[in-house]
Amino acid sequence: MSSNQVNITGKETFGTVSVAMVTPFDTNGDLDRGATEALAVHLVDRGVDSLVLSGTTGESPTTTVAEKTELIKIVRSAVGDRAKIIAGTSTNCTRNSVELAKLNAEAGADALLAVTPYYSKPSQEGVFQHFISIANATDLPICLYDIPGRSSIEIATDTIRRLAEHQNIQGMKDAKGNLCAATELIQSTGLAWYSGDDPLNLPWLSLGATGFISVVGHAAPQALRELYTSFEEGDLARAREVNAKLFPLFQAQARLGGVSMSKAALRLQGIEVGDPRLPQVPATEAELAQLREDLIMAGAL
Repeated sequence: MSSNQVNITGKETFGTVSVAMVTPFDTNGDLDRGATEALAVHLVDRGVDSLVLSGTTGESPTTTVAEKTELIKIVRSAVGDRAKIIAGTSTNCTRNSVELAKLNAEAGADALLAVTPYYSKPSQEGVFQHFISIANATDLPICLYDIPGRSSIEIATDTIRRLAEHQNIQGMKDAKGNLCAATELIQSTGLAWYSGDDPLNLPWLSLGATGFISVVGHAAPQALRELYTSFEEGDLARAREVNAKLFPLFQAQARLGGVSMSKAALRLQGIEVGDPRLPQVPATEAELAQLREDLIMAGAL
């Protein structure tokens, strides 16, 4: 085993190379079963071993509970046990989140992703009780999601320590990017740590993260798997090379937003998943032209 091999904590629970999958819609803006099946298979066939459904990139704010649970069933039917299915569960209403957790479990999710309550800015005690309520709702493992850029508050270090004591809270998707604070938490809490920000995928692996939950993985799933495998095998030069080649996609995501970028990139690759729902909007012709160049530079088109 290489001394550079990544921490495998949580690998069997949440996977290693995960994509926060878009939700495919048809021309009427309704959930497209066929496109959902095709996309899930496409990603898993190319090295993705975990799919996060109904996250931010899956347009969770604009999909119904019925659509969320149907999505789980469709993807499970399409990929079977070849990939873990992690269902976005948390909202800024604890009661609704608890009910959604139960429904997602019944629909066949392997694990749940619970984001920090957004907009209402609860205290850290409120954040703690929110996550504990979700963790108590089912027997499924929970991956917390710390993304203060969207939620307006962080999950504080002391709160993470307290939460990690719950047997069902087993992972963290980190889009906060405080590598210094996380270095110690990865070691002391035993949580499986996942990069939640693609430009930091490689740095996170170097600190002991289990893997990443990616957006650009829609466009370059094989490259993400190669990045992970190269690091795991100790080939840091190759890992750096792959990571650098993905840089145009990091820029495209920052420019267009995850939903619009992912759906547009898939369309350019010949995989139709429909347009986003408002308030997200599809890429313009000019944006598509630039994205095409980005995909070519990244070796994804």
